[in-house]
Amino acid sequence: MTAVANGLEYAVRMESVAKTYGKGDAAVSALKDVTLGLRRGSFTAIMGPSGSGKSTFLHCAAGLDRPTSGRIMLGDTELTGRRESELTALRRERIGFVFQSYNLLDALTVEQNIVLPLRLGNQRFDPVFLAEVVRSVELDVPLDRRPSKLSGGQQQRVAIARALVTRPEVVFLDEPTGALDTRTARQVLATLRQTVDRWGQTALMVTHDPVAASYADTVVFLADGRIVGELTGANPERIAQRMTHLGEW
Repeated sequence: MTAVANGLEYAVRMESVAKTYGKGDAAVSALKDVTLGLRRGSFTAIMGPSGSGKSTFLHCAAGLDRPTSGRIMLGDTELTGRRESELTALRRERIGFVFQSYNLLDALTVEQNIVLPLRLGNQRFDPVFLAEVVRSVELDVPLDRRPSKLSGGQQQRVAIARALVTRPEVVFLDEPTGALDTRTARQVLATLRQTVDRWGQTALMVTHDPVAASYADTVVFLADGRIVGELTGANPERIAQRMTHLGEW
């Protein structure tokens, strides 16, 4: 998993990535020599204690933040060194995002929220594909309804549908179930897992929850800005046990 090779088998590659905030005595190293490849069609969870670099990892991998050094590839396209306008276009056209806070616009209907990334990119949407996306995330609500009329789980399904409607190469999820109750969170995670399997979608999820992480193929652990281990096909108990030992690093 952590070996990085050339070619297009990887949706995202990070090579010797470091990120430092501040300068001199005030400098803080959020990431240190991180190398990781996300294979196409894989579902990866990133875990670690507070301050381990999880959010910085996601932001750098998704082109939301620039690394201090190292190289980041989206497929065969290098993100590092590109202008902000180029990164904005790449994120809009090739990357999907799902956040804990949903980030839906209540002035728009459910359907308008889902197709918003296409509208912003001046792209037409296919009603047939839209219907398929809605079915895939098991969103059983009228598409002309406003988000404020939906439950938290329904709103997060709208957010996932919005992330998928552009047919992205990779979807980044930042604590996507953090605002949901346990039962709803598991339903949303099961839906996400089915979507990954059905479409071969590549997904990277930052989470603090071992149950959420157990839905991923592989869990990568961060501590002090470094990758310190990974588990494949692990259950929540094994993931939680591994988390308790991160302090040894």
